[in-house]
Amino acid sequence: MVMPQLIGLIGAECTGKTTLAQALATHFDGLWVPEFLRTFCQQQGRTPRMDEQGFIMRSQFDLEEQLLAQARHTGCALVFCDTTLLLTAIYSAHYFADTSLLDAAHAMQRRYALSLVLRPDISWEPDGWLRDGVPARAAVDAQVLHLMQTQRYPHIQVSGVGLQRLQAAILAVETLRI
Repeated sequence: MVMPQLIGLIGAECTGKTTLAQALATHFDGLWVPEFLRTFCQQQGRTPRMDEQGFIMRSQFDLEEQLLAQARHTGCALVFCDTTLLLTAIYSAHYFADTSLLDAAHAMQRRYALSLVLRPDISWEPDGWLRDGVPARAAVDAQVLHLMQTQRYPHIQVSGVGLQRLQAAILAVETLRI
């Protein structure tokens, strides 16, 4: 039985997590776990409140577990997560000054064989309620980098635009196969 590996994509808003996660899943014949927050916002027509952040994080975890089970069943080696649980906790701390999710998120971050930290070097584009702007993106990016480095999570920073970004991510993931 193949033991699939989780690859987490983490980065501030509008850093291309969804596009890149889907492209990597296609390239490596892997599975893609969508970001639950986006689904939540579309269903509710709004961003989550502070008291819903834990639900968002648990729901993201449940999606990951479902896709991991599918990967085990089908022999798929890689599962690409269109965000990590840590990002939900970072957003909760950023927007609500609520750090209550950080301990659980740190424990779960260790599940990822590798995290791709997406740099905010692509243009920011608003898309309704999910985008708060360049200042928020910069603050969240700084926190992501700080936590990934200080907690020593296995990660590789990915930058570039378009095909260059995809190629950098592919090379990063291939480090797992050596």
